[in-house]
Amino acid sequence: MESGQKVEHICASPTLLSVNYRRSVHEDGLLWPQISKVDAHCNLSPLRAPRHLSTRGNQEVQEGERAQSEFPGTLAVKMASAIHTFRDHRDDVNCCALSPTLLATCSGDKTIRVYSLSDFSELPFSPLSGHGYGVHWCCFSTCESYLASCSTDAAVIIWSMDTGEIMFKCEHPGRSPVRVSAIASDSSVVLSGASDGTVAIWNFQSKTLRRTGAVTEASVVACSFTPCGQMFVTGCTLGDLKVWDLDLVQLHAEKDAHDLGVTCCRCDSISQADGEAVKFRLVSCGQDSQLKIWIISQHAASGCRMQLLHTLKAQSGPVLSCAFSSDGQLVASGSVDKTVALYDANHGTLLHTLSQHERHVTTVAFSPALPYLASGSMDKTVIVWRLGDGGSAQCAEATAAVCQGRKRAGHSRLLVSDWAEEHVAAWLAEEGLEELVSTFKSHSIDGPELLGLTKDTLAKELHVGSVGLRGKVVRKIEELRAALVGSAAPDEFLCPITQEVMKDPVIAADGFSYEREAMESWIGAKNRTSPMTNLPLQTTLLTPNRMLKMAIARWRATQ
Repeated sequence: MESGQKVEHICASPTLLSVNYRRSVHEDGLLWPQISKVDAHCNLSPLRAPRHLSTRGNQEVQEGERAQSEFPGTLAVKMASAIHTFRDHRDDVNCCALSPTLLATCSGDKTIRVYSLSDFSELPFSPLSGHGYGVHWCCFSTCESYLASCSTDAAVIIWSMDTGEIMFKCEHPGRSPVRVSAIASDSSVVLSGASDGTVAIWNFQSKTLRRTGAVTEASVVACSFTPCGQMFVTGCTLGDLKVWDLDLVQLHAEKDAHDLGVTCCRCDSISQADGEAVKFRLVSCGQDSQLKIWIISQHAASGCRMQLLHTLKAQSGPVLSCAFSSDGQLVASGSVDKTVALYDANHGTLLHTLSQHERHVTTVAFSPALPYLASGSMDKTVIVWRLGDGGSAQCAEATAAVCQGRKRAGHSRLLVSDWAEEHVAAWLAEEGLEELVSTFKSHSIDGPELLGLTKDTLAKELHVGSVGLRGKVVRKIEELRAALVGSAAPDEFLCPITQEVMKDPVIAADGFSYEREAMESWIGAKNRTSPMTNLPLQTTLLTPNRMLKMAIARWRATQ
């Protein structure tokens, strides 16, 4: 493994809320995770899977068979229109990924390109060139700070979305071409699937190989982490779908899920806790020209089950890609027939067929925060579609709200106290203070140093001669300080039990972080189940979450 830069923390920015969910009880009495800030710009509603799953095994469920009352809250998309087309790649587009403010695309031309969703401009550090062969897959971390890419060159590269630099590089064991990769919701591990039928699990923080092993005799072409990040699903060219835990213990195998081979699978980001079972949905597609929506349930006693909800056949050729919208209401798929199909995920009904690509549609992805869908094709283009009937002015307002403060540099997603020297330089350029960039760099001014600057230090130590220029810098710094003082505690800093900022965060066996005293009291009261999922805790061992503790300390220092 090669290291390009030290990783200071794992997605500890204020935008990461996937580790600690607040508990929210809905009218049906079920316990649901509260939607994170990352998704707060969408009008989200929880998935409510049927209480009593069908006992017909894998028998196909026909469209409209299930009553609407079982899946309330369907999102109606009255229109979908193409609003921008990218034509920068020189070869087939293999994958695209969307974060709240960014679009990433990768291609057989060996590059990854990154764009801002605020104005569809390409970021200064794009294109990213680090792979020796075509890039098959790319995906963002939940906090948007990192992007993973994989290639025929047997490498998975983790890129910084602040600088475009390589954070670290993982070489798949056996040097087999890597077809697909994924990052867990808490960014603790990275998964890669290869052509030799093996997967590898890498520890994000230590950049070391955690597990590797064979999961199929064919090529692994699809993988997706479950919402909790403690399990993942793989799909292969033999057509099987399999569910695994992070120790590579097989929990379930769905043989011949797509009898001509799986091409893609994606887990819904929303799960449901129902008694002692946790349920979530999976969408898969394959060479059989079908799109399938499944319910996967994990029960402490009976184990993992997988049952078919819908089989969708709106496209006339092999379906190459699929994705859930962030609220779980929509499913999109791209096909060899050159179309993008948009479905109601709850009822399995076709809403739209989008026909603007000239060749096979290889990839589709939804924005987690905006009404956008992106599709990529062998015609070397990526199209961004706007979903819904909102006017362009409304959409522009929503985009501005999501992308507020994020210019090309990407530093504004970090606390100022976490800024490195390059973030300060980008901030100076944005504020029209380009003439001071070289001066600040020569004095190694980072975020904490910036917050401590005064007119005197600017004059005596940095030798900024102009009184007016010194005054402008100080005013801008005061604005940064005021913004920090007014910022509320990020939700991931709150203990799910006490709803207070944690002082000594620990990780329990369920993968969630809690205040040590609160969790010890919970266990001391003879509670042997997770406060978040109600599932039995395999162990009462509590592990210090030092990364989260450091992030909280940095946040406190700015208050």
